Amino acid sequence: MEFQITPASSGATLFLLGLTLFMAVMAIGFGWMATSATRPSVVVSESALALKAPFYGRSIDLERIRFDEARVVNVNSGSNVKPTRRTNGLGLPGLGLGWFKLANGEKALVALSSRDRVVYVPTDEGYSLLFSIERPEAFLEYAARMKRGA
Repeated sequence: MEFQITPASSGATLFLLGLTLFMAVMAIGFGWMATSATRPSVVVSESALALKAPFYGRSIDLERIRFDEARVVNVNSGSNVKPTRRTNGLGLPGLGLGWFKLANGEKALVALSSRDRVVYVPTDEGYSLLFSIERPEAFLEYAARMKRGA
């Protein structure tokens, strides 16, 4: 003889439906983050430098950037601008994104996908920028021209 268990209350059913919806939204959010976090970019306009990255994007007025101190560095070697501690961000093999402390104690907004040819850009905002881009020397030349208004 078989005895049926009393059906769950509507509250339990609503909770499970809500949990399912929440997990679906989280899965979509993590999927978006995974695809967009691996493709940050830097855009230099006539007035600002914009780091386009999920959650950590920022636009900085060119007047607040110290291009005369900007340089290409290798953060694998004993560089004083090597990220040493992540304070708020994403650290995965081959990807560092977010706020980090550097070996010299500075705070930096980082978007690194490689560590051997990285652009280091100090700002007057209380932090520096550290990012991997293709052709870093060309970027520095272009950004300096934009700042001069050429």
